[in-house]
Amino acid sequence: MGPSWGLLLLAAALGATAAARCPAPCVCDNLRAHVLCLNGSLTAIPDTIPELTRKLDLRGNSFMVIPAGAFLATPYLTHLDLRHCKVGRLEEGAFRGLGRLVYLNLASNGIALLYQESLDGLFSLQQLILEGNRIEEIQPGAFGHLASLTVLDLRANALVYLPDMIFQGLQVLRWLRLSHNALHVLGTEAFAALPALRRLSLDHNELQALPGEALARLDGATRLDLGHNPITYVAEEALAMASLRHLFLDHASLQDVAPDAFARSPQLRILDLRENQLQGLPPLAGAGGLVRVSLDGNPLLCSCLLRPFHKWLARARVQAEGACAAPPALRGRSLDSLKSPEMRCSRLRPPPSPTAPPEQLSSAGSRQCPRGCVCSPDFHHGSCENRDLREIPRHFPEDTRLLDLRRNRFRTVPPDAFPGLKELVSLHLQRCSIRELQPGALRGLESLVYLYLTDNHLSTLEAAAFEGAPQLAYLDLDHNAFTRVPAGTFRLLPNLISLHLQHNAIGELVEGDLAGARGLRWLYLAGNAIRHIAPAALAPTKMLEKLQLEGNHLSEVPTAALRGLPALSELKLSRNPIKHVGDGVFLPVASSLQHLYLDNMGLEWISPQAFTGLGPKIRSLYLESNKMSNIPDMNNFTGLEILNLQDVPFHCDCQLLPLHRWINKLNLCVGATCGSPAEAQGLKVKLSTTFQTCPGWGQGEAGETNPNKTKAASKPSKKKRLGKSPARGFSKRRA
Repeated sequence: MGPSWGLLLLAAALGATAAARCPAPCVCDNLRAHVLCLNGSLTAIPDTIPELTRKLDLRGNSFMVIPAGAFLATPYLTHLDLRHCKVGRLEEGAFRGLGRLVYLNLASNGIALLYQESLDGLFSLQQLILEGNRIEEIQPGAFGHLASLTVLDLRANALVYLPDMIFQGLQVLRWLRLSHNALHVLGTEAFAALPALRRLSLDHNELQALPGEALARLDGATRLDLGHNPITYVAEEALAMASLRHLFLDHASLQDVAPDAFARSPQLRILDLRENQLQGLPPLAGAGGLVRVSLDGNPLLCSCLLRPFHKWLARARVQAEGACAAPPALRGRSLDSLKSPEMRCSRLRPPPSPTAPPEQLSSAGSRQCPRGCVCSPDFHHGSCENRDLREIPRHFPEDTRLLDLRRNRFRTVPPDAFPGLKELVSLHLQRCSIRELQPGALRGLESLVYLYLTDNHLSTLEAAAFEGAPQLAYLDLDHNAFTRVPAGTFRLLPNLISLHLQHNAIGELVEGDLAGARGLRWLYLAGNAIRHIAPAALAPTKMLEKLQLEGNHLSEVPTAALRGLPALSELKLSRNPIKHVGDGVFLPVASSLQHLYLDNMGLEWISPQAFTGLGPKIRSLYLESNKMSNIPDMNNFTGLEILNLQDVPFHCDCQLLPLHRWINKLNLCVGATCGSPAEAQGLKVKLSTTFQTCPGWGQGEAGETNPNKTKAASKPSKKKRLGKSPARGFSKRRA
């Protein structure tokens, strides 16, 4: 009896002590180790919260900033709620010490930027809720420490662009929620580091095309939400997701779906196409596993043109939900109740009477849609795709925001080609055989942001063609016939952000080519014939972040041209015939460069001082498929997340011992193998035993013991393993 009473007294004493430490505006439940500090006037995290607290609810306070080490006094927390706390910034190391935390809710705050170390120390975290902030940028590596995260909620933020490998480190993430952002550009490797992802939510964004290449990295995803995006067309084999079972493309702007659009997603079972602009569908070849297609809310035309799809539904035993909108005799009839003979084709309506007064015809035309085109008043979209038109049609509704004129044969775009379309945001003119944009061609398009001129025959372009379209930000001119950058073209485009000129025949960049493009952030020049870049050619683009020059004819790194680019974070020089990389060639961009591509160039030699100035900022370095036998000292590359050294014939002798030691310290998959000597050929540099005869073998950089003798010495600590996850995305990319 005595010992029991003693324990009770001790518990009571501890409870009284804990209660005494409970902050004044809070309620502390010591039995359950819960603390509630709701809707108070706290401006800093209280420092008297009981140390053993497991659940801490701080909703409705005013912290503004979460400083470094803010929760060091409560190391046992498993759940932390910081909703509606007016948090604007998470300092690096804000949550250090919370190694047991599994749930963190930061919803409904004002966070705009996630720093690289903002979430450091949360290696047990399973759910992270960041919904309803104003996040517009995520620094590379921000999620690199969250090795246990299964749910990441980034809904209702201000994300516009997802760069490659932005989710690096989230090896067990199962659900990524990106709904209700403003995403319209996804890097092709944006999802490459998510091997366990099962569900991706991209609905309610600004995607104008299905991002097939980025989604193809998600081998295991079973559900994809793409509804409420202005996607107008799903192209051939657009979606290659091996495990996908549920696809939601509802409330988009779909006007057409290619017959084999889903042929590379063999597990697809449910296809939701509700509330689009589809008048019908073709038989969906290759989608043999489909069970249900939802077409409710589409203007289905149940004519003879729908018979092949209707027969396919019966043959494939696919359940279809939807009803006819026309012809009048079948309006309201469900698809599954139709019989083939009922789906007839009738004559087209006669054109308006030529006796009508001209002003009446003009007025009617402004409210209606050009003949042969489809206009959606609900979505403010117009489409005349693939109608074999020779002239650009007129009289679209004045509130049209997206106009799709792809796959016609216009040859030229005359002055004032789009009258009355002041609200037009996106204009698609791909594959229209266009050879000329005449001066004033875009006059009046004062809201135009996106202009797609891919796959035409343009070889010149005058600035006057862009007169009257000052908001243009995204210009696609790839796959045309340019032999040089159309100099001076961009002086009337002060808001230009992204310029695609890849796969033309451009031979050089000279001074003045990019004059006026002062806001340019992304410049794509891959697949041209560029041999020379003048030192001042890139000078006007001081805000440039991404420069892609792969697949050109450069024989050296264009160091002089890189001067004056203080924001450049990605440089691609892959597939250029650069044989030697000299001293300090990346110094002009050393303070900002994060991703460097030097792969597949036939590189034979890299100077020991080639990477001078580069260091902790570098996140990814691609050197695969080259011919050099050694690389410079990279001990300063402490922030690396991706390093690719595959297919490089390293000579594994004693001169390579420093590289061997450095690779052993990395927790990355680098793929480095020995090309010589014969006894080491094909072995991984990390495992090769040829170094055991070298002087100093067994003494590492910091004097560690021989890893072959002491296993514990070569095994990284738990903290290091969790803090930097293997780059599985790189492995998949190589596959």
